[in-house]
Amino acid sequence: MSGADSDRPGRPGMLTVEELRAEVDSGRIDTVLIAMADMQGRLQGKRLAASHFLDDVLEHNAEGCNYLLAVDVDMNTVSGYAMSSWDRGYGDFVFKPDLGTLRRVPWQEGTALVMCDLEWEDGSPVLASPRGVLRRQLERLAERGWLALAGTELEFIVFRDSYEEAWAKSYRDLQPANDYNVDYSLLGTARIEPLLRRIRNSMAGAGLRVESAKGECNYGQHEIAFRYADALTTADGHAIYKNGAKEIAAQDGCSLTFMSKYNEREGNSCHIHFSLRNADGGEAIMAAEGSGEPRSGAPVSQAARHHGYSELMEQFLAGQLACLRELTLFLAPNVNSYKRYAEGSFAPTAVAWGHDNRTCALRVVGHGHSLRLENSVPGGDVNPYLALAAIIAAGLHGVDKGLPLEDELTGNAYQSDKPTVPKTLREARDLFADSEVARQAFGADVVDHYTNMARVELDAFEAAVTDWERYRGFERL
Repeated sequence: MSGADSDRPGRPGMLTVEELRAEVDSGRIDTVLIAMADMQGRLQGKRLAASHFLDDVLEHNAEGCNYLLAVDVDMNTVSGYAMSSWDRGYGDFVFKPDLGTLRRVPWQEGTALVMCDLEWEDGSPVLASPRGVLRRQLERLAERGWLALAGTELEFIVFRDSYEEAWAKSYRDLQPANDYNVDYSLLGTARIEPLLRRIRNSMAGAGLRVESAKGECNYGQHEIAFRYADALTTADGHAIYKNGAKEIAAQDGCSLTFMSKYNEREGNSCHIHFSLRNADGGEAIMAAEGSGEPRSGAPVSQAARHHGYSELMEQFLAGQLACLRELTLFLAPNVNSYKRYAEGSFAPTAVAWGHDNRTCALRVVGHGHSLRLENSVPGGDVNPYLALAAIIAAGLHGVDKGLPLEDELTGNAYQSDKPTVPKTLREARDLFADSEVARQAFGADVVDHYTNMARVELDAFEAAVTDWERYRGFERL
């Protein structure tokens, strides 16, 4: 999302501290949001008086309760987290503003926002922080002189009902913004263009680089696409956009959802495009030099010769295949995530790769500088920081082990004999908990933390009595 150097002061919507100070002095900005990404990738933080941010927080940072990384989706305190509990007193951690992310929030009057990294009082990092998890994987790439570029493609479903109306109706019988499939339909997108346009222009005004909007298959389903960027910028943009789109929809008296599978029709996907370049962002190191020979002189596969992959690309892609199942928890973090994986749905079931083959979990597209892998496992509920960290960890495993790349799958991957993505959150949790790759890449503390997050979700789901059970059993059982 947005260009590799675009999430910096100087791009429209981005602010330097000096520009913010001038805006505050003139009365045009009076509020600064300090934001962190929680385990679900949601923005949490505080609304600060802009003068307080400039006079105090810039120099001394800010604090927030460390339970922000140790609660469930409903913000209930839960057990099992080593870093935060009643026994540990639920103290604070430090919000340290990343001033390179300072920007306007056009859909909120007089407001700016800055993303924050999380530290303990002694300056050590909060290991379970999603932004920190991604930062550590980016550091592993930087040690090799590599830069990760990424883009996320988020789908959502728009409803005419407000969020309050949807809640009061228990999310039943909601009116979608479109009554039929509007995939690529200009007429269909025109029906809600005022909302789509406001979201697009607001995001551009917040420093994101918007590319397009299009209709999708489910009723009322749409997608707004943003230009790729370095991976941290993309994850920040993803979280800001997702939060902002909901706020804008609420202001317009409607609602939208990014949940992975809202109903039995098509789910909301979040395809992640990923590539590597050298540290200055110039050389596309996933593409082979010349006619497709690898840089090391080692032999290449038939696929690499045909498509122009470097040896690094082959190993990085092989790592995705080898680790996808055990790292799926970072790609599909919720019970609902796994409802999306259905045959013939454009959501993947097979752990396979193919060049421009949308039936595979891993699709390779482009050539030369645009050569990239596309991971279609995540849904709209994904935490972008954790998903990108998983992609990097898997790729580096493939590179470090020199894994050979299996032949590409041609044809229908849904009908193949390839391994499948995990079918449930429980399966994904168990694979993640036992993963040596995860423990080596992220550390045991992080693995245990997010394994507990999955346990909390599973316990909540298994304690719930669903509509399906009532319909099925109220009279007939």
